[in-house]
Amino acid sequence: MVVAGAAAVTLVEKMPFNDTLYFAFVTGLTIGYGDIVPQTPGGRLVALLIGFVGILFTGLMVAVLVFAVRESLEEVRNRS
Repeated sequence: MVVAGAAAVTLVEKMPFNDTLYFAFVTGLTIGYGDIVPQTPGGRLVALLIGFVGILFTGLMVAVLVFAVRESLEEVRNRS
């Protein structure tokens, strides 16, 4: 998804792919340094989508980890 977002930003913003790939990872990880900023409305829309997907992915990872810890604790309790 990040690579597809970088490709979209490359097409819309006419920037080099290596810059947009860096931008997509920084945006998707919700870091947002601000050193590369989209200038067009299309680029900004893609950046919003990348950031939204990054937030959803982070939430999904946290939910999976919480579920795994809960299952592990329940397994330990059932052994005792």
